[in-house]
Amino acid sequence: MAEENYSRDETKFLKVGLYISLILLLVLLYFVNNHKKVELDNGKYYSVTARFNRTDGLLVGDWVRMAGMNIGKVVDAKLDEHFKAVLTMEIKDGINIPDDSSASIVSGSMMGAKYIEVEPGGSEDMIAPGGEFAYTQDAMVIEELLDRIVSIGKANREQLVQDAAKCKAQNN
Repeated sequence: MAEENYSRDETKFLKVGLYISLILLLVLLYFVNNHKKVELDNGKYYSVTARFNRTDGLLVGDWVRMAGMNIGKVVDAKLDEHFKAVLTMEIKDGINIPDDSSASIVSGSMMGAKYIEVEPGGSEDMIAPGGEFAYTQDAMVIEELLDRIVSIGKANREQLVQDAAKCKAQNN
């Protein structure tokens, strides 16, 4: 095989291009990491917890949202003695959450990042700092959702076949 030789100018341009690409990648990573931190570092927060059976795809640092607005972040995750996930969230001061509110793990899109959505209740009493959500809804695993859709489709198809057989029997 013939060995390719690059001219001095081509080698210089290749090195400059690689250095610029590396610098741009580092700058992008810096902004992505700092974007998450800046939101939480401005202002005061209080902690609340929630227990979930499964948190598939939710990570420490993910958002806590209410009515489409970011109100905090997940700051800690651990297992309790019953093997449930206990998530600690930091909520912005001044945002009072009724004590009958629910916390659900949802996805921003089909393959998007997960976050906790808080659905406010109607209680006059609020979750105190250090308190816990009484109602939670676990993360939906896409594979389970697809399995449910397929099984519903199969059940509907079987019902249609049975209905068609009944109609045919009645017509004969």
